Parts: sequence; C-alpha cells; structure tokens
Amino acid sequence: MKYFTGSFIFTFLGLIASYFVGHYYGGTVGAGLSALFIASILAVLEVSLSFDNAIVNAVILKEMTPVWRHRFLTWGMVIAVFGMRLVFPLLIVTFVASINPWEALVMAATRPDEYAKLMLSAHLQVAAFGGSFLLMVALTYFYDESKELHWIPFIEKITAYLGAKVEAIEIAVCLIILATIAHFLPAEESLSFLKAGMAGLIVYVVVDGIGSWLEASDDTMKDVHRASAGMFLYLEVLDASFSFDGVVGAFAITHNLFIIMIGLSIGAFFVRSLTIMFVEKHALTKFAYLEHGAFYAIGLLAVIMLADPFLHTPEWVTGLSGGLVILTAVLWSLWRAPKESEK
Repeated sequence: MKYFTGSFIFTFLGLIASYFVGHYYGGTVGAGLSALFIASILAVLEVSLSFDNAIVNAVILKEMTPVWRHRFLTWGMVIAVFGMRLVFPLLIVTFVASINPWEALVMAATRPDEYAKLMLSAHLQVAAFGGSFLLMVALTYFYDESKELHWIPFIEKITAYLGAKVEAIEIAVCLIILATIAHFLPAEESLSFLKAGMAGLIVYVVVDGIGSWLEASDDTMKDVHRASAGMFLYLEVLDASFSFDGVVGAFAITHNLFIIMIGLSIGAFFVRSLTIMFVEKHALTKFAYLEHGAFYAIGLLAVIMLADPFLHTPEWVTGLSGGLVILTAVLWSLWRAPKESEK
C-alpha cells in the first residue's frame, strides 16, 4: 500500500473537488454526485488505458539516475496533470477555433457543450498523431535486432531479423500504414490525417534522436545524466501520446473540462504509483514476458487509434483488450518460469 498512499489521498481530494464542481454547474446534490461518479469512471478508464504505459515507464525508469527518476515522478506528474489534462485540451480548441487560450478556458467554463464540440472535431488529427507515435514505439521494440527473448517467436524472430537487415524498417512500415489508411479516407479528411500522422512519426524520430545525442559524451558521469535527460523527454512524449485518446474520448462521457481533468489526473497518479511499484519490486525481472505484453498492448492501442476513422472503439473496450494482453503475458511468464529454471 505504501506505493499508493499518495494516489489514494489525491483520489479523496479529487472526488471531493469533482462533487463541488458538479454541484456548482448543476446546482443540486444529484448533480454533484453525478460528477463524482463520472470522475471515478474516468479515473478507472485512464488506469486501464495506461497500464501498459506504466510498464514501459518502468522499463525506462530503471535505467535513469535517481535524480532524473525523482524529476519524472515530480515534474512529470505536474506536466501530466496540468499539461496534458488541462493545457492540451485548451490548446486544441485554441487551434481549432482560432482563439486565444484564455478565451478557450472561458468557453470551457461557461459554454461546455460548444467547447466539447470543438474538441471532438479534432479527434481525427489527435488519433492520427498519437497513433503513429505509439506505433513507432511498438515497431521499434519488435524490430530491435538485439532483443534476444521472444514471447511469440514466429513473429518476433522475423521482425528482429528484418530489423537487422533493413535500416529504419519501422519508419517505412509506419509510413505505409499511414498512406494506406489515408487512401481510403474521404478527400477532406485524408490530408489532415496524413499530416497529423506524419507529425507523430517526426516527433518520435526527433525525440529519439535527441535521446541518442544526449547519450553521446566523453564524460561517463555526464553521459549518464544526459542519457537520463533524454529518457525523461521520451517518457513525457510517450505519456502525452497515451493521454491523447483518453482526453478526447472523455468528452463523450462529460463536456465539463474540469471534471475530466480531475478524473484523468486521479488515473495518472495511480499510473505513476504502478510505475514505482514495478521498478522497486523488479516486476520486469520476475515476469519475463511482461515487457513484451506491454509493447503488444501499445501496438494494439496504436492500431485502434489509427483505425478510428473507420471503426470507433469505446475506451472501455480499448482498456480491456490491452489489459487482457498484459494479463496473458503475466500468466505466460508464470507458466514458463518453472520450465526455464529446469534448464
């Protein structure tokens, strides 16, 4: 429980705040209780959608220096709560409606239905951006020639082999997928989808390149800190990509930006708690295929986001499907552990 104490405290305070927000807008006790319930649902959805994010965070976090690990768990939390759950939706509406951020905030507070309509109108571009970034995360993992442990060998051995033989194959695969989807979209949506998807791919390449540059140093200690800074940047962009679909999808449940921020922030706190637990309990060592499951779940989430123009998948289905993949990886790890130890 020590890992979740802070999360439970924030949950308690957040749910109280959501009640008062609901009561302020609805004017009744029922409206307040309804807002509290919606915030709870959003928190659960956020955890289910981001459980694989916690695992990937743990994979990277264990390689970071204690200083940068602490910064991720503090600075990163501020960015996750206020940056992605408040500022990001405001920036979307600012861009779509060609207004300044303050006007967007006033609209969210006084005309939530109009605000939500503008948010949802940008869902295609948001899904394309986040989906292509997450797809690159998954493809880079499976096309890694140095990966020796394979969960599903007939898939992963082939991808590892191709990764060794074909330079930047993951970029080519991502571009082919984006171009194929854009080809079947209506003309008015095709270009915007392709631009947003390309932007997600470019951001991944830039962030990955910055991380590689920060790792290059003659001073070993300086090198470790620089590498950790690059990992921090990568994790923040990764967290943002996971948040995109949840933030926009939340407007299908409620149009109140502040209830959305509270609910999703509660979920973000629990994801951070899970990350710390995975690192300190050495979960990735105890469950050999947990990391594989997380990246398969990321790939599945990326496909769901990119396929959204043709088939919208409810957030609870997305979270459940990713959770089932990870649960399968855990059970497979437990089943294989005795056999591996006998060798």
